[in-house]
Amino acid sequence: MVRADGSPHVAPIWIELDGDEVVFMTSASTVKGRAILRDPRVSLCWDDERPPFSFVTVTGMATTSVDSADLLYWGTRIGGRYMGAERAEEFGRRNAVPPEMVVRVKPSRIVTKMNVAD
Repeated sequence: MVRADGSPHVAPIWIELDGDEVVFMTSASTVKGRAILRDPRVSLCWDDERPPFSFVTVTGMATTSVDSADLLYWGTRIGGRYMGAERAEEFGRRNAVPPEMVVRVKPSRIVTKMNVAD
C-alpha cells in the first residue's frame, strides 16, 4: 500500500483465510483503508521470528465490502481467532459498523522462505 504522496505504508493486521484469499478488516477512514480504496494493489508479509526463521509474502489485488452481514461474520471470525472464542462476538459486533470494511486479497504472487538462518 502507498500513501497519497506515494510513500509506502505498512501496518499490522489480523487476518483469516477464506480458501485462497486473505481476509482482514480496516476502517475506510484510516491511512490503510484510504490507500486500498485508492489503489487496490497490496503486499502482505508474515514472519516467524523463531530461529531458524521463515517468512511468506503475498502480493495481490484487494476488494472491499461494507455489507453489514459480511462485516459481522468476518469481524466475529477474525476476533475469535485473535481474542478467543469467548470474545469473538464482542469483537464482531464492535467491528460490524461503518466505516469498517472487509478487505479480501486475491494473491497473484506468493514468496516463501523457510529456515533463513540455516
